[in-house]
Amino acid sequence: MRVTSRRAAIIYVLILAFIAGIGIFVGSLMINGSEWASHKANRHIYSGGQIINAGTIYDCNGVELAKSSDNERIFAEGADLRRSVLHVVGDTAGYISTGTHYLYRDVLSGYSRIEGIYNLKQSGTGTNITLNIDSEANKIAYKAMGEYNGAVAVYNYKTGKLLCSVSKPTYDINNRPDDLLTNEKYEAVFLDKVISGVYTPGSIMKIVTAACAIENIPDIYSRTFECDGEYETGDGVVVCNGVHGEVDFQKAMNESCNCAFAEISIELGAAKLKAMAESMGFNSQLYAKEIRLAKSTFSPDTKSKAELGWAGIGQSTTLVNPSHFLAIMGAIANGGTGYAPDRIRSTGTVSEMVGRTSEAIVKINPETATKLRELLRSNVEDKYGDWKFENLEMCGKTGTAQIDGEKSHSWFVGYSQREDLPLAVVCIAENGGYGSGVASKVSDKVMQYFLKNGIK
Repeated sequence: MRVTSRRAAIIYVLILAFIAGIGIFVGSLMINGSEWASHKANRHIYSGGQIINAGTIYDCNGVELAKSSDNERIFAEGADLRRSVLHVVGDTAGYISTGTHYLYRDVLSGYSRIEGIYNLKQSGTGTNITLNIDSEANKIAYKAMGEYNGAVAVYNYKTGKLLCSVSKPTYDINNRPDDLLTNEKYEAVFLDKVISGVYTPGSIMKIVTAACAIENIPDIYSRTFECDGEYETGDGVVVCNGVHGEVDFQKAMNESCNCAFAEISIELGAAKLKAMAESMGFNSQLYAKEIRLAKSTFSPDTKSKAELGWAGIGQSTTLVNPSHFLAIMGAIANGGTGYAPDRIRSTGTVSEMVGRTSEAIVKINPETATKLRELLRSNVEDKYGDWKFENLEMCGKTGTAQIDGEKSHSWFVGYSQREDLPLAVVCIAENGGYGSGVASKVSDKVMQYFLKNGIK
């Protein structure tokens, strides 16, 4: 009797273990099924480690950027177009880890928890993805950058839709260069600098310093600052880009006066500057849907006044990510709320295209945002000239980021105040010199495209 009882107990244990195992397997399938199905070992999707069968990737105008036919991945017509959208579309091997091909490989495979990839096996194509990207705008931005590497991005600051995103260097995926991995001109070619790049910001960082001054120095608008070309801090010198004489706060922003902003930074102190920067997203891990943005960092020196002054004008150890700063501009334009740039418009269903708004990743006090808007509009009206941005009603800030031993990076960040053009733009042209040059011109060209053709 005891033997029978023991055997029955063992059988019950085995049955329970079997049921538990089935439960674990089903749970794992529900959680990891899409990842398993889109693994490179799946020959219905991959061949030689390259995607061959997947859904079509469209731009916002219905242009086919990548599709599958007869077990082959086919890319858009035109070498310049393929180069301009390389980083948002991604390569078929997954070297560009932030590309649509890699990040959304489970979606493109058409995987479902009920049918697996049955539809892909039957048709050779999976679920289609439509991007917010306007490929023609990408091509214009790519050409406008000319010989310069860097990043250009434009987004709708009311919805977060990313309409243009170009990273350079790039290459034609249909004609991969033989020296892609050895030629220094292709350095960091698999990095999408719009979302994964970090740069010394130069004077665009004065926007953050100005916000801190507005909230912490009560008489900032009645103060004046003296600029004779350099500011002596007591333990070092901050050099200005000119000799501006006596300037008030607005004039200091218009002229991008290093002396004035170094003095303001030192008066504010490292703690207040860092607190303001962190309230705007610095030193935090930010996301744009499934895409992780490179972290912008601001940690001003607490012991050296000179280094604190340099940090406040966007030099020293300060680093910014272009997408993050695009969201900061969006927050200023949008009354204090800056949305994350969102690449995806739909994944096979029309319903996702309606009213889709991304997450807010930057928050600014609404009153501070209003005053920053006035300063940035004054920059264009009183310094750069509206003629540089015809009919755009632009607000903006240039930046010249000094790089040791190299030509400075050229920055422009800004947005249109037009009701029918709620767009913000960021451009970084590596070693492009002054921000009022290359970056401003590139920004204007891509914004003029949207002014002429409208927003989809």
